Amino acid sequence: MSKERIRIIEAYRFRHACKEFDASRRIREEDFHFILETGRLSPSSFGFEPWSLVVLQNPQIRAKLLPVTWGGQKQIPTASHLVLLLARNASSLRPDAPYITSMLEDVRKIPPELVTGARDRYRKFLDSDFKLSGNDRAMFEWACRQSYIALGNMMTAAAQIGIDSCPIEGFDKEAVETLLRAEGVVTGDDFGLACMAAFGYRIREPRDKTRRPLDQVVRWVL
Repeated sequence: MSKERIRIIEAYRFRHACKEFDASRRIREEDFHFILETGRLSPSSFGFEPWSLVVLQNPQIRAKLLPVTWGGQKQIPTASHLVLLLARNASSLRPDAPYITSMLEDVRKIPPELVTGARDRYRKFLDSDFKLSGNDRAMFEWACRQSYIALGNMMTAAAQIGIDSCPIEGFDKEAVETLLRAEGVVTGDDFGLACMAAFGYRIREPRDKTRRPLDQVVRWVL
């Protein structure tokens, strides 16, 4: 196995769901910028990037999260950096939504004469391919799946430079979103909370990683 492959596999073996961080250690700005950049560059369906990353460093707001975030009791207070992964709600993902128009025209720079065709292909995907239209919760969950691609890339990138992480799904979604809106962290109705991710440095070594063997995970059809 090449040195490059060994380094990548070692990063995956290093990464674990760190349940408590060394609160005395802080991630360097340039290292965390690198982690965020891997999230920004992550792929998404139709290239629509239906996510927003909020780095929550305010200790008072973090403390207010604890009563409604049972899965982050040790991670949230001790993490060097806490990222809220917000996913777009259905209203901003409809084919004629201003956000979709901006992504097609301003970000992806699709020529004006091709925008209608691109929008129609997206509409067909929502209406008949994945049958998401008319189901706001399904649309949000679809956006969440895209945000998890960014989440995975950020956690892997962190592991490659020796930084620990932990994804956090153990929270009362409605209560957390109400709190975040009350604190001005989330504004408007375009986004909902998909997941949290804590980053920092482990305070103790984890137990050995356990996974099923490859032949139980992969099936080839030839």
